[in-house]
Amino acid sequence: MTVQTQLQQAISSAQSVQASLTQFSLETENQQAKAMFEQLAEQQKNIVTLLEGRYQQVLQEEPQFNQSQ
Repeated sequence: MTVQTQLQQAISSAQSVQASLTQFSLETENQQAKAMFEQLAEQQKNIVTLLEGRYQQVLQEEPQFNQSQ
C-alpha cells in the first residue's frame, strides 16, 4: 500500500468521523452534549484539512502519484 493510498484512506476515515460527530450534534437535545459534539466536529475538520494538505504535499513530492489521478 502506497503512502498516497494510506493518506486517501485516512482522509476518508477522518471525514466519516467528522460527519458522525456533526450528526450526533444535530440529533441530541442535550445542550452540553451538542456543544461537545460541535467542538469535536470542528477539531476533526481541522484534522481533515491537515491530512489533505499532507496529501497535496505528497503529490507534489512524488510526481508518479499525480499520474494515477
